[in-house]
Amino acid sequence: MPINQSKPTHPHAVTELCDDGAEFYASALSAGRIARAEVQTAPCLLDFALLHPDPDDETWLRPVPPSVALAQRLHPLEREIQDRRRHSLELTESFEPFMAISAQDPAPTHAITVLEGFSRINAALNLATAECRNEVLTIQPGGRRTEHILNQALERDRPLIDRGVRMRTLYQHTVRHSQGTMAYVDRIADGKVEIRTLEELVERLIICDQTVAFIPARDDQQVALELRHPGLVQYLIGVFEQFWQRGVPLQEQVCYKHTPDGISGVQRSIAKLLVEGYVDEAIARRLGMNVRTARAHIAKLAATLGSGSRAQLGYLIAQSGVLEQDH
Repeated sequence: MPINQSKPTHPHAVTELCDDGAEFYASALSAGRIARAEVQTAPCLLDFALLHPDPDDETWLRPVPPSVALAQRLHPLEREIQDRRRHSLELTESFEPFMAISAQDPAPTHAITVLEGFSRINAALNLATAECRNEVLTIQPGGRRTEHILNQALERDRPLIDRGVRMRTLYQHTVRHSQGTMAYVDRIADGKVEIRTLEELVERLIICDQTVAFIPARDDQQVALELRHPGLVQYLIGVFEQFWQRGVPLQEQVCYKHTPDGISGVQRSIAKLLVEGYVDEAIARRLGMNVRTARAHIAKLAATLGSGSRAQLGYLIAQSGVLEQDH
């Protein structure tokens, strides 16, 4: 929770800044004060409250004993630690009656559990992966991922790799052009990790040890379902295997065949979705690309077929026979 005080400095940055600040602080102790302008290159002295304004002249600063400054910094931290310990004890006492009931009659495992909110979804995923011992299957649709999401994934996946758990992941072809995602792949590309890509995938899917699966329950990804019913999990494993067989290993090049008219495989996929009535945003989401890229492909497709409007484009796609050709 944010609090109204100066933002903590990164430990490595603190060391570098205070290496320069030590000389200034020694000078301030020796002279009893130091010019404010002189310590502009060592802001840690003010951040750590080792210097404070001279009450007689604001252009000067006076030194504060390190023990006093340190105590001022540690006091709120120690108070927060004490508050958290007290809260932990209160939580433990509150849960004790329920723990006693659970010990007498363990609750059955739910076949379907609704997980609301990112924190609860991530907590359930972290628990499932921590307990996983054999294999994780994942389908990750979409293209570029944020650094925050990739760091979360790396933090969750690294222990699996270290334990020798087999991991098979399906991405869309578009991730091959995402530097962030490819950097993440390079960092986990050891152990029993296999990655394949496809042009189009179903929604996100994670399966651990053929016993628990996670699927989204809402487009904004704020709600997910944890599935433990053996029949449901086996069905989803079958879905994964169907896509896996069609996937292209990441280390292999994707072969995009063009028609004699120069229409690419990606554009044929877009043409199919256009004929089915999908709008630009839905097409981009289905193929794991941004809307601008999807519209650029649509424009090239329209130019190739000589279309002047979206309605005419659908008609020309149907008449061209492009959807009848093999990918």
